[in-house]
Amino acid sequence: MSIEQAAPGYATRGEVRRLEAAMLAAGLAAFGLLYVTQAVLPSIGTAFGVGPTIASLTVSFATGGLALAILPMSSLAESFGRARMMRSGLIAALLLAVGCALSNQLWELLTCRALMGIALGAVVAVAMGHLGDEIHPSKVSAAMGIYVAGNSIGGVVGRLVPGVALDFGSWRFALLVFIAFAAMATLAFVALLPQPRRFTPMPARIGDHLSAARNLLRDSGIRRLCGIAFLLMGGFVACYNFLTFRLTSAPIDLSGSAASHLFLAYLAGTVSSTAAGYCAGRFGRRRVLCAGITLSLAGLALTIPDNLWSITGGLVIFTAGFFAAHSTASGWISARATANRAQASALYLMAYYLGSSVLGAVVGLAFLAGGWTATVVAIAALALAALVLALGMDSGAAPDPSTDHAVATASRA
Repeated sequence: MSIEQAAPGYATRGEVRRLEAAMLAAGLAAFGLLYVTQAVLPSIGTAFGVGPTIASLTVSFATGGLALAILPMSSLAESFGRARMMRSGLIAALLLAVGCALSNQLWELLTCRALMGIALGAVVAVAMGHLGDEIHPSKVSAAMGIYVAGNSIGGVVGRLVPGVALDFGSWRFALLVFIAFAAMATLAFVALLPQPRRFTPMPARIGDHLSAARNLLRDSGIRRLCGIAFLLMGGFVACYNFLTFRLTSAPIDLSGSAASHLFLAYLAGTVSSTAAGYCAGRFGRRRVLCAGITLSLAGLALTIPDNLWSITGGLVIFTAGFFAAHSTASGWISARATANRAQASALYLMAYYLGSSVLGAVVGLAFLAGGWTATVVAIAALALAALVLALGMDSGAAPDPSTDHAVATASRA
């Protein structure tokens, strides 16, 4: 008896393939749009006459909007439909991205970016739940892997394409080039996404989410893991935000296109996060989490010299360490939550993107005060604080690398 015959309520084989392709496209569009301004921050700063810290708010406003939208969107999706929410969110994000490219005032750009983050919350908050509900459990891991591939590739392409496009026009042109790519991915998502089989509308229950969150936060381990997410993601985004300014100024003086190629270092996280899942099962989560943070600190130190090879190697190591730590922490929080695991993951994602929003901009003050060396010191301080939190973690639930890998996919971007 086939899986489809044994469980007729789940998506059929053909529907699974369509759903996998649709979610790949959704990840490409959503995570590309989320970080589309990061590679062109120096050009945005020049166009509006602002410094690195203010320019970086174009990233912070988007991730902040996303962080605040995660819990409400996950609740609203249970009432209005996950598929409908994802379609509406991506289309709204595309329209807002066009608004970003056409903005004549900085406040217009920041408003569009904040609203875009809220719209993208309709994808990030519900995508994994939709896959888990529609696809038979024996096939869901493969589908999650494809969605994560879309997230990772979208995060890279959303940084790389605008950077390369700067050689041919302004930052507005660079955004429009990526928006055209994201529009094609969105059209593919809308066309391919099959009708849900297992969705039953329920009343919106934001109060239930908040109550579950309060209960979860009584666990000191979950509080620590959320703190780790906040600190590490803040430092990670700050590194990529302000490294762009450093690379395009003296003494390195790369073009915007050449500097954007360093975003390929992001792919190191795909390898390290997978390896971390296996290592967590063998050596324990706390050891792997601390090792990942330590590795990121070593890579960060290598970016200090004004040498492009050292910077490149350091960025690869820093990125690999960050994603090893993030993968371990995000899987651990799900393992600790004996109930309300969806809310536990949502709390982690909120902390993760709030760190990106708040610290990703605040570290800019160090960049203004003391250049890249001061920025490295500020990011290292965040990582060391995260290491202190990690060292204070108890063993929690038994290691389960499959759980670590599945949950870590939720926020890889």
